[in-house]
Amino acid sequence: MRVRNGKRSGKHKNTLEQGGSRIRFRVWMTINSVILLGLTAWILLPDSTGSDLPAVDSPQSQVGASALPEASDAPPPTKEQVMAIPGVRFGLSAPQVPYSSEELNRLSNAAGARPSILQFFVKWTEPLRPEAIGLSYDQNALPLISWEPWAGSSGGESQPKYALDTITAGDHDKYVRAFATTIKDLGYPVALRFAHEMNGKWYPWSESRSGNDRGDYVKAWRHLHDVFGEVGATNVIWVWSPNILRPVPNVSIEKLYPGDKYVDWAGFVGYAVDETTAKAVFQPTITAIRKFTKKPLLITETGAQPGSKKLGFIKDFFEWLPEQNGLVGFVWFEFSEKQGGSADWRYSADTRYAKAFKQGMSKLKLAAPPVHR
Repeated sequence: MRVRNGKRSGKHKNTLEQGGSRIRFRVWMTINSVILLGLTAWILLPDSTGSDLPAVDSPQSQVGASALPEASDAPPPTKEQVMAIPGVRFGLSAPQVPYSSEELNRLSNAAGARPSILQFFVKWTEPLRPEAIGLSYDQNALPLISWEPWAGSSGGESQPKYALDTITAGDHDKYVRAFATTIKDLGYPVALRFAHEMNGKWYPWSESRSGNDRGDYVKAWRHLHDVFGEVGATNVIWVWSPNILRPVPNVSIEKLYPGDKYVDWAGFVGYAVDETTAKAVFQPTITAIRKFTKKPLLITETGAQPGSKKLGFIKDFFEWLPEQNGLVGFVWFEFSEKQGGSADWRYSADTRYAKAFKQGMSKLKLAAPPVHR
């Protein structure tokens, strides 16, 4: 879900305290390198779709270098170890996550559990903030970066500068290599969701926008994957994430799939609008994906539109979820309209929703955090 322009401002508050650790050292060294290279660092807030329709950008807030993470002296887990953790991963995307421990604590209390995935968004006009990785791990969560090849929605639905063939041609390789190197140097597993909802028509990376042609998306994805491999950023969990089929039933997601060699988790975005059951929202897309890959599935964005059907959807979601083989988790998009969402998707918006959400979470066998402290 994209966040509307002008809905968020001011500095992030209540950042996590500093501590001496392996991640802190790596983050600090990376920050120094970034400063020496003259890169501008800004907090990256969501610029994504929360329903099946587009919205616009949010301004960014700045976090100083004091937001350095804590960690144990234990060696970082491998990508394979993190992916092998059993159970359902509870993911969260919210306005100040992962930078505000206060907000994360509040939302965790409302859910009755702490998230093991924290998602945030990065446009291609922005470098990766190493603090976001460290702070995610300080909160015992895997960072999930939604990596968006555009300058933001203010640039419109077509942005030829970021056309898919320019990515494949290597026009952005300097930026891509710097991004990959930052991830490699941090050493901890990072989930990366490149150009989500590519089957829709509301983003410049759609094959129907920016002068893109059929087949360009797969070529761009594979090129990025290869560059990360050349850099040695093998700690990336690659997350492919189309929109559910409902708004674009005639677009083949199979033709947009880069192939099992290039994907670790096959995700999808889906929100309940008029539906009261999770099956109605997700099953057509799951059935389509299962025709061409058996990769683990992750719901990378979900929520429910306010109204008489929201409570029923939340209750049904948690009945449906444990029955899904191969579904490793979900990310709830915890944004209101005031915060920039196209609707109020939050489970914390009403005590009835929060109660149903907490009761549902209590029935799940939740995945352990990616690291233990």
